[in-house]
Amino acid sequence: MSSPSPNPYLLRAYWEWMEDAGHTPHILVNCTHNSVQLPKPYSEQDKVLLNIASSATSALILGNEHVKFKARFDGKSHDVYVPIEAIESIYAIENGIGMMFNHPDKTKKKEDHLRIVD
Repeated sequence: MSSPSPNPYLLRAYWEWMEDAGHTPHILVNCTHNSVQLPKPYSEQDKVLLNIASSATSALILGNEHVKFKARFDGKSHDVYVPIEAIESIYAIENGIGMMFNHPDKTKKKEDHLRIVD
């Protein structure tokens, strides 16, 4: 059994620190992930930067599998759904402090670490 990814925990920790410090948390999303749900003009880009500050979202959920919220795009409210695997980084727009996330390539075959020794 594999251990859970630390990424959602780190995302929540950085988000909370940014909110407490009065900074504006943004996530960089890889829109090529097929489960990302954004308004059409935004989801057609390879990457998009989203403001996930409490003042810019409603019903924000920073879950272990996804980030989900409502936000306004061009004056209209939209539901946003972003799987954790699609989030490349979180950082404060004011000072650039944050972190990039490492997502293991699940399609990559694990190499055998055992060797036959003569």
